Amino acid sequence: MKKSVHCLSLVFSLACVLILPARGLASDWPQWRGPDRTDVSRETGLLKEWPTGGPKRLWLYKNAGNGYSGPAIVNGKLFTMGTRDGAEILIALNANTGEELWTASIGPVVKFDRGGGPRGTPTVDGDYIYALGGQGNLICAAVADGKAVWRVAMADLGGKTPNWGYAESVLVDADKVVCTPGGDKGAIAALDKTMGKVVWQSKEFTDPAHYASIIVAEHSGTREYIQLTPQHVVGVSATDGSVLWKSPFPGRVAVIPTPIFHDGCVYVTAGYGAGSKLVKLGADNQISDVYENKEMKNHHGGVVLVGDDLYGYSDGVGWLCQDFKTGKEVWSEKKALGKGALGCADGMLYCLEEDSGTVVLAEASPKGWKAHGRFKLDPQSKIRDPQGRIWTHPVISNGKLYLRDQDIIYCYDVKQG
Repeated sequence: MKKSVHCLSLVFSLACVLILPARGLASDWPQWRGPDRTDVSRETGLLKEWPTGGPKRLWLYKNAGNGYSGPAIVNGKLFTMGTRDGAEILIALNANTGEELWTASIGPVVKFDRGGGPRGTPTVDGDYIYALGGQGNLICAAVADGKAVWRVAMADLGGKTPNWGYAESVLVDADKVVCTPGGDKGAIAALDKTMGKVVWQSKEFTDPAHYASIIVAEHSGTREYIQLTPQHVVGVSATDGSVLWKSPFPGRVAVIPTPIFHDGCVYVTAGYGAGSKLVKLGADNQISDVYENKEMKNHHGGVVLVGDDLYGYSDGVGWLCQDFKTGKEVWSEKKALGKGALGCADGMLYCLEEDSGTVVLAEASPKGWKAHGRFKLDPQSKIRDPQGRIWTHPVISNGKLYLRDQDIIYCYDVKQG
């Protein structure tokens, strides 16, 4: 009997090991801002101090072409978007070695000042990957080889390409792909993820598309999608796209950062003087503003919530720690590092300065800015537009730090030991 139990236990253990790759590893990064779109990794055991010159570089890939697309990392593969031979492409690499596995065409290259090419990050869901190009071409492809399953253009959904191209990283939720074509047919659209057919469009909400990405939230028993446009922050029903609530937002020029949902409240911010806002959701979808101020004016480097504090770069202020509940500044630091993007893992901020390519490891602490190492990206891209900067956000996954400067993708070892 004991032998039988032991055998069953062994079989079960082996089954779990075999099943694990299909689900992805615990510290994988399957989409924009990670598994829950917060840009805060659950990973632990990472370096708390970098050696002089920064962490060890594991590999360098130099053929990504133009674009600001970030990496999605699942089961040892890295997926991003770039350009090659006049087309925007989906790229698959070995996440551990940088070896190119395959590429797939998305559509024509979007060309604007500050650099052309794709802006969003692909989303991996099981055996399929979903990616939105700069001209609004959405592709569903097989993870194994990049073979296209279906394609949909945002123009077919009534969308009009924003000034600097579509930059959204589409959301996959249950059986739907959710995106923001913008326009009179409905600003937000849900598509069947297997066929690409329209499930619904938010006909009550018709703002133009900008550059933020949708998040999903559960509130008072209702599943909803939250998005930010130049005019509004809005929550729509995941079931049919009907508007649950809507609050005005003073967006200007470009609205980019992803909303944050926490403790029944939605936080949004944008640059060009727009500032930040916290909206409280009531049980019956009645809303009230908790605050609206100019403390955080985040252009596009992103904001993360750690505990009750927000961290990000605020235009004109510097790196800022802002109290989530009150909106008040906790501390700011302008001299230590210039404007840039950030990610968070294991209680540390990974900050990337957009002008110089300097990367700093700093504590995510309300006590103040405290750096624990820095280095500068080298080499840097020679094909970056003169008006462009290093805008791709840092990603930390499976003990590795991934960075990008246009055609160059970098991978560093940040695991302890």
